[in-house]
Amino acid sequence: MTRAETLLTMAREKGLWLATAESCTGGLVAAAITDVPGSSAIFDRGFVTYTNAAKVEMLGVAVTTLDRHGAVSEEVAAEMAEGARTRSGAQIAVSITGIAGPGGSEHKPEGRVCFGLATEQGVRTELLDFGPLGRDQVRIAARDHALDLLIKAVEAA
Repeated sequence: MTRAETLLTMAREKGLWLATAESCTGGLVAAAITDVPGSSAIFDRGFVTYTNAAKVEMLGVAVTTLDRHGAVSEEVAAEMAEGARTRSGAQIAVSITGIAGPGGSEHKPEGRVCFGLATEQGVRTELLDFGPLGRDQVRIAARDHALDLLIKAVEAA
């Protein structure tokens, strides 16, 4: 069983709705979930907010947060996740913002990805450095980690 199939089964059993807010993955998490037949029973919507303007307009990320911390930050990931949760019918939302590559900088290297997880109990964040695996592999690793975060959140709900 794939991660997305496991997630679908668990969320359906608990009657939970999910949402995603994605930047560097460009919708890969939403695609993985909606690839599974029956996902409409648990997946409300996905936001692909690649630009800062989209993060502000669609998710309510504060311009001041972007200015202070940059798009690739746990602070922005937190606001993205909470924005996706509050702007949807979901009880749980995950967010991803990062540098898939190529490129990056000394302070924000290629492979750095920030995740946010918003539930009715609050928001938590994680920062992972996958390293310079290449764009495709960073995006896949980030997708898989986000699915794992959702599975754990559903388990705990």
